[in-house]
Amino acid sequence: MKRKKHTIKSIAKEMEVSIATISFILNGKGREKGISKRMIDKVEAYCKEIDYRPNALAKSLRTGKSMILVVIVEDIYSKLARVIEELAYKKGYQVLFCSNNNDDVKSKKLISLFRDRKVDGFIIAPSPGIKDEIEKLQKEQFPIVLFDRYFSDLSNHKVISDNYQASTKVMKCLKQNAYRNILLITPDSEQTQILARINAYKDAVREFNLEEHIFSINLIEEEVEARRKNLKKRLSEDNFDAIFFTTGYLGRLGLEVMKDQFPAYLHSKGIFSYDDDILFKLFTPSISAVEQPIQKMGEALLEIILEEIDAKNPLDKKEIILESQLHFRESSQEKLKLQ
Repeated sequence: MKRKKHTIKSIAKEMEVSIATISFILNGKGREKGISKRMIDKVEAYCKEIDYRPNALAKSLRTGKSMILVVIVEDIYSKLARVIEELAYKKGYQVLFCSNNNDDVKSKKLISLFRDRKVDGFIIAPSPGIKDEIEKLQKEQFPIVLFDRYFSDLSNHKVISDNYQASTKVMKCLKQNAYRNILLITPDSEQTQILARINAYKDAVREFNLEEHIFSINLIEEEVEARRKNLKKRLSEDNFDAIFFTTGYLGRLGLEVMKDQFPAYLHSKGIFSYDDDILFKLFTPSISAVEQPIQKMGEALLEIILEEIDAKNPLDKKEIILESQLHFRESSQEKLKLQ
């Protein structure tokens, strides 16, 4: 049996009021237009009873808004995705989440797909090679906010954490706890957030008169087994007394390799990782980690994108830098105590 299709016109006819009255009530403007609470309640109850669903396409044509936001992120930001979704829902927006795996080809396809569908705005953690696509979105006046990383020569709204400052605090902690040969394990990447963490390490090494130990892993070209093999080889050199992982993914991979191949390291080496994880809290020993301000990041991203959507004229570009929290656990205790 074909489902009866209800429209604003048919509802107005059934309730013997004007189409405008029904439209104002359904768009949340009943009180603003002086419609009585009794009439608003009556219309809302009837629409619930008949399971009325507005025509999204017609509404978008009428208002110029799709009420859809696109968030393109890596899998590691699933928690941030939940924060944005909950906040956006309260504002009447639906959110489409897409994982780009930091892959340029996938990112470009996703941006092209949703550009053609005329979504209201984009929140993107950009992969390295999509600068041209970001510029196109700007030229086409799509509201857009970047987060976690950005392109230095593009003017964009961006929300980032204090990568340099947090990494400097990690190095100071390790140095104060008597570690002198700190191995930095990092992706081989030119992305701004990774470079900030690497630069903080290098500056701290110079300031504290330490020896530099940097090991880079190519996360784009190397498969997981190759990464694990190369990491095992580097750890076997044993010319370090502490390790700082610049991403949570590498931190988890490093712990896996150490547990399987170098279990003594877990109790003899200092360990600090970016991107705090429940695993780090439960691991033995518990792993010290940098926690990025996910809740505040989500709030800032949504606030900026909605301001941009509603603005009649272009807004000045905002750069918001949020403070991360360091969790000092067993793995970064003073060297003598750890041993």
